[in-house]
Amino acid sequence: MENVDYARTLGEIADLLELQGANVFRVRAYRNAARTIETLSQSIDSLLEDEDARLVDLPSIGKDLAAKITELYETGELEFLAELREEVPTSLIEIMRIPSLGPKRAKQLWEALDITSIDDLEDAARSDALLELPGFGETLQARVLTGIKQLRARVGRFKLSEADVYAEPLVDYLRKAEGVVDLEIAGSYRRRCETVGDLDILATTSQGSAIMDHFVAYGGVEDVLVNGPTKSSVRLASGLQVDLRLVARESYGAALYYFTGSKAHNIAVRGIARERGLKVNEYGVFSGDDPIAAATEEDVFASVDLPWIPPELREDRGEIQEARAGRLPKLIELTDIRGDLQMHSQSSDGENTIDELVQACRERGYEYMAITDHTPALAMNGVEPSEFKKQYKRIDKLQEKYDDIRILKSAEVDILGEGELDLDDDLLDLMDIVVIAVHTRFTMSRAQMTRRIVRAMQHRKVNILAHPTGRLINRREPYPVDIEELVRVAREEGILLELNAQPHRLDLRDIYVQMAKLAGVKIVISTDAHRIIELDHMRYGVDQARRGWLERTDVANTYSLAQFLELAKR
Repeated sequence: MENVDYARTLGEIADLLELQGANVFRVRAYRNAARTIETLSQSIDSLLEDEDARLVDLPSIGKDLAAKITELYETGELEFLAELREEVPTSLIEIMRIPSLGPKRAKQLWEALDITSIDDLEDAARSDALLELPGFGETLQARVLTGIKQLRARVGRFKLSEADVYAEPLVDYLRKAEGVVDLEIAGSYRRRCETVGDLDILATTSQGSAIMDHFVAYGGVEDVLVNGPTKSSVRLASGLQVDLRLVARESYGAALYYFTGSKAHNIAVRGIARERGLKVNEYGVFSGDDPIAAATEEDVFASVDLPWIPPELREDRGEIQEARAGRLPKLIELTDIRGDLQMHSQSSDGENTIDELVQACRERGYEYMAITDHTPALAMNGVEPSEFKKQYKRIDKLQEKYDDIRILKSAEVDILGEGELDLDDDLLDLMDIVVIAVHTRFTMSRAQMTRRIVRAMQHRKVNILAHPTGRLINRREPYPVDIEELVRVAREEGILLELNAQPHRLDLRDIYVQMAKLAGVKIVISTDAHRIIELDHMRYGVDQARRGWLERTDVANTYSLAQFLELAKR
C-alpha cells in the first residue's frame, strides 16, 4: 500500500466517526494521523518492514493508531473500519462533502428521509422533500442541487499530489524494463493541472523490449483493461487508470506534444498548421504525405513558426499569440523562492516547535520565514493574545542565534463576520507582517463575503490575504466572492495575495493568479505547513504559479528580505 492509501483509510474512519457524532478530539486524532502519514517521506510499508521501527515515534500516532495501521499493513483490512461501515452507510461521506451539509445534516437526512446516496438526495431535493426537515429551506435546497452537480463533476479526479504518489514509483519501475529509451508522462499531469483524471505514459524502446509485459505485472495493478503490443491500460488499486503507449522513436516528439494537450491548445495549433497547408497529429507534422517534423517537440512548434511553449501554459489562454510575438514569460522556478510566509507551530495546530521550523527553513536555504499561528476565533487551534506576546519574545531570543535567516513575527488572523480582525491593533503592531484569512461562515452571499474581505484588506496593518477563495480541492467548493474586486483592492491597498501551496488548496486558481499578474498585484507562494515535511509542498505552489504565467519578479517571496519587506509595506 502507498502512504496515501493508509491516509485515505484513516480519513474515512474520521468521516464515519464524525457522522456518528463522536468526540471531536477523537475525530481530529484520526485526521492528524492521516495527515502525518500522507506527508511522510518514508513509506509505511518499508517502515513496518524494519523490526526496529516504531510507529508511535511518528507525530500524532499513538499506540491505538499504531496497532490499527499495523493491522492494515498485515491483513489489508481493518476490523474497526468494517464495524463502522456496518453502523453508518459510507455513501453518507459523499453527502457530507456537499457545501452547506456537513456531518450533522447528512446524518439528519439519513435518519429522517433514509437518504443514503447522492441520487436519493437529488430526488428528495427535486421533489421538495427536504423542505419538510427542520433547518432546510428553499435556499439551502437550491444549494444542495448545485453542490450535487459540482460533486459529480470532480468524481474520479485525483489531486496532483496524489497522482505524484502513484506516478513516481511507477515511472521508476518502468524505466527498469529492458530496452527503454524514452519515458515520460504526458497529459494533464505534465501540464501540472491541479487534478488528474488518468496518467498517459509514452515510451520508446529498442527492438524486442518487453515493456508491456513489465507494465501489466506492476505490483500496484488491480485490473488489466487492455494489454496490446503498442498500448496497454491498467487500473491501479487506488482507482487511477494508467495508459502506456509505445511510439516510434522518430515520432516521439509529436506524440509527446499531442498527448500533453490541452485539447484547446492542440486545436489552435492545428488551425495554424492548416493555414500553412500542414497537418499535425500524434505521428508528426505532414505536408501532404511527407513528414516534416516529429522527433522533438521543438521541431513540431518550429514547423508552425512558434518557439517551444512550456507544458503548463498549453491551455489556449493566449500563449500562442504571446509566443508568436516573442513575449512568452520566463516562468518562475522552485529555486527562485527565498522565503515561506505561512506555517504553523505547536502553539496552534502545527506538529513542530518554532526552533524546528527555523532549522528546516535554514536547511532549505531560505532567507526569511514567518510563523503564522491561528488566532483565538478558531477555538480548538487559536492562540490567545497573551500567548502571542510570549511567542514574539521567544522569537526575538531565538533570532539572536541566527544571522542567516530572519524569523518574521506574524499570525494568520481570522477575518470575522463583518470584516473585523480577530486581534486588536496593539498586537498587530508587534508583527512584522500580518496575514489574514477566512475560516468560517462560508455560506454568506457573494456580496456579503466580498464586503467582509475587502473591509479586512483595508485595515492599515494587513499585508497578505491568505487562500483567498477558501476552497479545498475535491472536498469543498470556493465560497462565493468577487475575485476581480479583491484583485482591484489588493492593487489599490498594496496587499499581497497568497497562492497557498497546500495540494488540497492551491488557492488561488491558475486563472486568478494570471488575473492578479495582469493587474500588477504581487503574489506570495506559501506552504501553510503544519509539519516540517509540508514545507516541501512549495513545489506545488510553484507549479500553480507557472500555470498562472508567473515570472520570478511577480512573486514577492523571490526577493531579498529587504526587498520583500518593502513590497509588503503599506
